[in-house]
Amino acid sequence: MTTPAFSSRVPLGFAATAALALWLTACSKPAESDPFSSSPKPAGVAQRPVEPAEPITDLPALTALTKTNAADLAWDALVKLSEPTAPPEEWQTKRPAEAEIAKFREAEAKRMGATAARAMDFYTKFPKHEQAGEAKEMEYELLRAAVRLGQTNHVARVEALESDMLKDPAASEEQRFKLRFRAVERATMALNDKGQDAMLAEYEKGIRALQKEFPKRQEVYGMLLEVASNIDGEKAKALAQEIAANATDDEVKEKAAMLVKKLGLVGKPLAIKFTAVDKRAIDLTKMAGKVVLVDFWATWCGPCVKEIPNVRAAYEKLNPKGFEIIGISFDQQLESLTAFVAKEKMPWAQYFDGKGWDNDFGKEYGITGIPAMWLIDKKGNLRDMNARENLVAKVEKLLAE
Repeated sequence: MTTPAFSSRVPLGFAATAALALWLTACSKPAESDPFSSSPKPAGVAQRPVEPAEPITDLPALTALTKTNAADLAWDALVKLSEPTAPPEEWQTKRPAEAEIAKFREAEAKRMGATAARAMDFYTKFPKHEQAGEAKEMEYELLRAAVRLGQTNHVARVEALESDMLKDPAASEEQRFKLRFRAVERATMALNDKGQDAMLAEYEKGIRALQKEFPKRQEVYGMLLEVASNIDGEKAKALAQEIAANATDDEVKEKAAMLVKKLGLVGKPLAIKFTAVDKRAIDLTKMAGKVVLVDFWATWCGPCVKEIPNVRAAYEKLNPKGFEIIGISFDQQLESLTAFVAKEKMPWAQYFDGKGWDNDFGKEYGITGIPAMWLIDKKGNLRDMNARENLVAKVEKLLAE
């Protein structure tokens, strides 16, 4: 397993959002606020096209100039090198292959690592320059982003830089909290090959440690909400209730309350009834005797598209035994949906209302991240709200009941 198979169903609105996006592999509804928005954005996140940077002049060769001019020129060159690389223009109109994305990310990670070394070289040679502090911060952010993209050879240096920052008596609680969280983030991502359960357990353990160290920080409840949103059963319900009772952020309280309500659906029938895009009449309450996957998805959601081969394989294997699928599309253009369904040979029914994140069934059932896959048993009751991982095994188990 190369990526965890669980989705980011709840927009955190905290520092965790950007970090978790790399390992939660899902499309999440944008958060309404972000208290950490003032923090430096990780370098290397493609945002806009930039002109290729001029090769940086070797610093020793600049000794013929004044030291001030040498430092200024070196800084200007460093800033150019730190600019993110824009993805190829054709990606705007044509979805890139996984191999192309992986190659781009690897190149960006290596570029960030090399530029971080230049930043270190700058503040080492020009420790009194007015940008020396910014160069050190640049080194840290570049290396942190490179690690998140898979360059784990930089972990030791990142940890050393964080250790130095934590020892700084001038560091604020806000800065210390961010640094501690980033350590939790890395520990979680290090378990990527261990799967969903291991990652969630490590993440919750780290967040509980943060909560103990920083008892007044409300961000931990948004982070715990991420855990609650990706587990099932009584533990998920108890965690959501804890968050709803203790969080002071209105958005987090609302999401937690919604999750409690959503978890209350387990074991009960869902009233999903509609006319599909191909004019089929669908009524989930009349599909007794079959195991049904309700798949909340969209053609524009990369993780959703990546799951299609797995979903299609499950359908082809188990449909003759009584397995059905209902797609709830979050698309806004019918033409895009119908063309995609035909191209990918997806024979199951699709719901479409063109409302995107305001999709009627999505709003009714509190869907804030896709893909979200729910399994309905042969009695018509909702049994599993995290069907994305081990789908075939879960369906076979329900079919055997």
